[in-house]
Amino acid sequence: MNRRKFFAGLGATGYSLTVLADLLPRAEAQQAPGFVRPDFSTVTPPNPAWATALAEPHMRLVDLETDVMVAGGGLAGVCAAIAAARQGARVILVQDRSRLGGNSSSEVKMHVVGANAHTGRPGWREGGILEELRLADAVNNPQRCWELWDLLLYDKVVSEKNITVMLETVLYSAVMKDGKIHQVLARCDKSEHLYRISAKMFLDCTGDSRLGLEAGAEMRSGRETRNEYGESLAPLVADNETLGSSILFTSKLYRKPMPFTPPVWARKVTKEMLNHRSVNSWEYGYWWIEWGGNKDVVHNNELIRFELLSIVMGVWDYIKNSGAYPDSANWAMDWVGMMPGKRGGRRITGDYILKQQDLISGKFADSIAIGGWPMDDHPPGGFDRSDLPPNTSIKPPEVYEIPLRSVYSKNIPNLLMAGRNISASHVAFTSARVMATCAVIGQAAGTAAAQCAMAGITPRQLASDPRKVMHLQQTLLRDDQTIKGLKNEDPKDFAREAAITASAEEGGARAALVIDGITRDIPDKRGDPAEIHHWAAPLVEGKSAWIELSWNTPKRLRQIQLTFDTGFKRQLTLSSQDAVNNSCLRAAQTETVKDYTVTAVTASGASKTIASVKGNFQRINRLAADLSDVKRLRVEVTATNGLEQARIFEIRCYS
Repeated sequence: MNRRKFFAGLGATGYSLTVLADLLPRAEAQQAPGFVRPDFSTVTPPNPAWATALAEPHMRLVDLETDVMVAGGGLAGVCAAIAAARQGARVILVQDRSRLGGNSSSEVKMHVVGANAHTGRPGWREGGILEELRLADAVNNPQRCWELWDLLLYDKVVSEKNITVMLETVLYSAVMKDGKIHQVLARCDKSEHLYRISAKMFLDCTGDSRLGLEAGAEMRSGRETRNEYGESLAPLVADNETLGSSILFTSKLYRKPMPFTPPVWARKVTKEMLNHRSVNSWEYGYWWIEWGGNKDVVHNNELIRFELLSIVMGVWDYIKNSGAYPDSANWAMDWVGMMPGKRGGRRITGDYILKQQDLISGKFADSIAIGGWPMDDHPPGGFDRSDLPPNTSIKPPEVYEIPLRSVYSKNIPNLLMAGRNISASHVAFTSARVMATCAVIGQAAGTAAAQCAMAGITPRQLASDPRKVMHLQQTLLRDDQTIKGLKNEDPKDFAREAAITASAEEGGARAALVIDGITRDIPDKRGDPAEIHHWAAPLVEGKSAWIELSWNTPKRLRQIQLTFDTGFKRQLTLSSQDAVNNSCLRAAQTETVKDYTVTAVTASGASKTIASVKGNFQRINRLAADLSDVKRLRVEVTATNGLEQARIFEIRCYS
């Protein structure tokens, strides 16, 4: 059979997104200009010869070919797929659930945390694709609906023309050739399809390292001995134990008493079991309802689900019926998770293993992302160890670097990984495992995978070439990834050559800082700027603020990139926990430029309006232009989303 490419042609390198599902409605909808509607047609007729060979007589076999295949649709996989697609690579994203987002989805409802450690390290919120998602959610979902977060992630993926997304599709095997992954086999029982997916690069974002397992990647699990890497936080004796899983619940206050009768299999929770576990509020369950770290978290998934549900029911029974919390009388559960939110699992071994010391003072020439969550270890017995605190949290002194060599496999040349399964010791994993850190690792790994696929090289070859590493890092910086200690040195950005003037400057927020190469203020311990890297000018009622770039030699201008302030000092995440939500702004961030105009003056003195933007709430704005002799470029800000001050971190210009 000829391989079929289930894409609509968009030129030599562009493919439209395709959702591979059977018999969905074909009615034409009114779409935005430029949107390419996915093809929902039946993909291929069954072939009895194939089906018999695979012992699946009623399944349809489909061959697919792509540049980058991403396994796993949590935040690491979503950001990896989007990043690779935006680099021009064709991407297939395989997700075994009906929705994207992993532990952040409505199936688990875990709020996304990362380098800013809730409010413990203010000013270090992640940028890049994750920030784009968070900002869109804050503006379009002020009611804090988790299903709308699911929809946002789906929208972001299906709106990328280079991504093919396959939901409810389970990876189950890998075909190896010459030591590399040649094909991945996956199945969707909802549509009765078997897929053979060929790709140049493969990304394991499954959390449990399922792709690495099938490919024979070198892996590790559990806790290393203290002597193996000289980690003071590691145990004296190595074991195969890890962090447990959790199931959350939510509850609401009603206008009448709401009784609760636990199921017969609920645990009987006592006051003593909660000695180290705080019950201050109950609208959002408890992360410390944790169990199974001393079990095989993959093969005991059903047991872990049952035990977690029994603990949830027992804790809620104690809150409602013990008499210790009379204020709970009018409260009732309105949701209980049915999927354990995993923490631990298998970790794929890379060329470098991230360790405790690296989180304290590590420096890497191939750094591609930052982390900053505390080294947050939990007793493997979880709730069963009521004699112990539910966690031990030790915060690194600063945000730390994550190297490229920790996000590709040591022994499978075309396999990268992103998420909680990167190459790390258990101690380092307890910090790097959180979802915001997984997301920025995903963006870095997806970008690297795309560059490797298009250059025909392996990730190890990329990591061993300083020029290629620098190119990767500069690409990531352009896409708003924070890499500690690095700044914009992109030779193609001719804004760096410009003379800068402005309508005004406030304090140390000078106009020249828009080309200093750093796109965030470096905060002190309170989150206030210890180093300022933005321009600021007052916005007086009825008057605008402007900043202008000028060149002695006329420039050909094709793209302008603006980076605005989106309030990194505050926390921003979707959460059902009121205490967390109170530190967030569920709207456009007040510091962000809302309305602005960009105009250019050519060598002949003619003025041309390139863009007039209204209602912006995003941090990164990219504007297309088509001018060949630009002498001056002005950005004029007329309104923000609340702050009476115009702020811009960076202006880039490209031809």
